[in-house]
Amino acid sequence: MNEITMQLVADKYIKMALEEDINSEDISTNAVMPEYKKGEVTLLAKQDGIIAGLQVFKRVFTMLDPNTEVIFAEQDGKQIKDGDAVTNGQVLATVVGDIRVLLSGERTALNYLQRMSGIATYTNNVAALLKGTNTKLLDTRKTTPCMRIFEKYAVRAGGGNNHRYNLSDAVMLKDNHIDAAGGVAKAVQMARDYASFVCKIEVETENLDMVREAVEAGADIIMFDNMSPELMAEAIKIIDGRAKTECSGNITKENIETITKLGVDYVSSGALTHSAPILDISLKHLHPID
Repeated sequence: MNEITMQLVADKYIKMALEEDINSEDISTNAVMPEYKKGEVTLLAKQDGIIAGLQVFKRVFTMLDPNTEVIFAEQDGKQIKDGDAVTNGQVLATVVGDIRVLLSGERTALNYLQRMSGIATYTNNVAALLKGTNTKLLDTRKTTPCMRIFEKYAVRAGGGNNHRYNLSDAVMLKDNHIDAAGGVAKAVQMARDYASFVCKIEVETENLDMVREAVEAGADIIMFDNMSPELMAEAIKIIDGRAKTECSGNITKENIETITKLGVDYVSSGALTHSAPILDISLKHLHPID
């Protein structure tokens, strides 16, 4: 996530998160620190994992006070960055500034960093199971409301890839779209007539009859939804290279190995964003400095 994206898109969500946590004042902080005092606090990893969201973490504090400094630690001679592996007990950064800002921004900053790093870590674990294959790992739109930009970024930081970002991104004809249109072929034709020529058309299928209809209708991508490995193998034979293939539906790191030998182009997993546990990270040792 670069500075342009941060200012244009992410800032409004970070501001909303801060307003959710501080709707009038931080009573605890104002009670113990009524006036400005400069201080510093240390960012520590408390688990092994993949870090993601460092710039979001920083932005929380600089949004509260532009004079706040976030000094990221070095690792292997380079400043630590998103996508790096970190270990339990590792110092990740030092935050320097108004102690009131350090206290008030702590929870929001950590919420982003822990959540994004947890997604990156989980994604990295799943992506490792696909190494040596031609299958790419994708996320889905099963994201936390108002967190999509952060969660999909974390998937990339962990070594995964993004599916469509939102409903305006591409055509995906799911079961209810197909029912509404009156069948696979009709739904594909209506999508071709309506969408721009640059749009890909993906069709979700549940059985081999739907696969046959989708490939004959000229779908660009055919998704196998909750199909068994045996059924997917048959579907791939039917498609015979005429469309890209994707499998989806309850794909997790525990069962992804069962489909890696099928040769599907993509595996999409909502679990990357909706089921990843957070990575434990803390701000510790706050103290005043001159």
